[in-house]
Amino acid sequence: MACPGTFSDEPLTPAGRLFLQSQTNIIIHCILRGKNPIDIDAVKSTLRSSLMVRHPRFCSLLVRDKNGFEHWRKAQVDIDQHVIVIDKRLDKSDNFLDESRRFSSEEGEGDDDEAAVNQYVADLSVSSPLSTDKPLWEIHILVPHKCAVFRIHHALGDGISLMSMLMASCRRADDADALPRMVPEKSAEFKDGKGRDWFWLFGILWGFLKMVCFTVMFVMEFVVSSLLVCDRKTVISGGEGVELWPRKLATARFLLEDMRVVKKAIPNTTINDVLFGVVSSGLSRYLDHRTPNALHEGLRMTGVAMVNLRPQTGFQDLSQLMKGAAEARWGNKFGLILLPVYFKKAGNNPLEYVKRAKRMVDRKKHSLEAYFSYRIGDLVMSLLGSKYACLLNYRLLCNTTFTISNIIGPLEEITLAGNPISSIKVNTSSLPQAITMHMLSYAGRAEMQILVAKDIVPDPEFLAKCFEDALLEMKEAVIGTEKE
Repeated sequence: MACPGTFSDEPLTPAGRLFLQSQTNIIIHCILRGKNPIDIDAVKSTLRSSLMVRHPRFCSLLVRDKNGFEHWRKAQVDIDQHVIVIDKRLDKSDNFLDESRRFSSEEGEGDDDEAAVNQYVADLSVSSPLSTDKPLWEIHILVPHKCAVFRIHHALGDGISLMSMLMASCRRADDADALPRMVPEKSAEFKDGKGRDWFWLFGILWGFLKMVCFTVMFVMEFVVSSLLVCDRKTVISGGEGVELWPRKLATARFLLEDMRVVKKAIPNTTINDVLFGVVSSGLSRYLDHRTPNALHEGLRMTGVAMVNLRPQTGFQDLSQLMKGAAEARWGNKFGLILLPVYFKKAGNNPLEYVKRAKRMVDRKKHSLEAYFSYRIGDLVMSLLGSKYACLLNYRLLCNTTFTISNIIGPLEEITLAGNPISSIKVNTSSLPQAITMHMLSYAGRAEMQILVAKDIVPDPEFLAKCFEDALLEMKEAVIGTEKE
């Protein structure tokens, strides 16, 4: 299939060049589990008629000129080259099983089956680059597991862009003609502006002062962490070269309703506040299990979080993305913020983790840290080149403990090529950190993929359980308080 339109080679964006460097060569993995067996021909037919193969990034080859500068060059798209079919069943060790073996689950996704898919993706996350002989994406279809794994290079776009691209090829399960919804419809309520007196003006000025102070403080912390200061070493710390270590992948599952119960118990709290509280509690539980009485309370572990810088947080209009509209820009449009998490032994009130997370996140919201981190990377790339921008980004990851992201997924169940989807999970290829966490919500549930260096974190399933138990304990604390 030919890519529509003809024009000269297009240079890569600064972010695209960054993600092609050897130390930051990142591939996004999206795992879709179907409820029914996958029809390979239907998948290929859907791809051929989809907007994805018409998008310039998805039908262009990566080429380098005589000076070594990268460009996108339009090319033919052969769907058969991009669809990789695995007909044999895998076990948890990524070994092929006898075809007669069965797995069982009420939903068709047994523990052994999920573990096998997770291990397959974990192996792909280390030293499995995409071929530059074709556009930088492919789909692995694991037929016995009713599962498809989309592999898309980060140079093509960030999580919001790629999720919007994927959702443009899907339809709602309850309405075959409707695109998935990713953001609830806003209420018609509005404020009439009454009461805007000098108190309101004072609030604006006070907010501006806080923004300036927090921005200066957090941007300085960001630069220092990128160059000089690193987290204290613990049993979950990574470091230089760890991105090449073998990986394991586990999944933590949450109900969004449980998160909302906790969210409502603390005024003005968001789902992200609850998530960071759960991560703080879960990591504390895990460290206390691995190294009992060896760590002091208040030990800081720093997380790197990705923040979408587009005005719209949910599903992006793909037609606007492809046109390059300013408010819905395709590509990589995100900044980074540092999220400190503190070790704390289990106490009487698990909601303290959420309250502390909320205070920290509120300060971050009052700053322009994410915006400045984006501009700093862009400036370093423009002035010093991709080598030094890669070094700056790599040092930041080596000096911190984990990476985390949270993407809003479809509100309702969806179908792809007519097959109802039971779950959607995302993660990326390995980083120098020993732990990376990526959460995506789907139809009232949220699943967080936890990718670990297995020689450092040998039991990611237990770590996932620590996160799940942390949320349940918070929910029980809220219910117990309401009964009183």
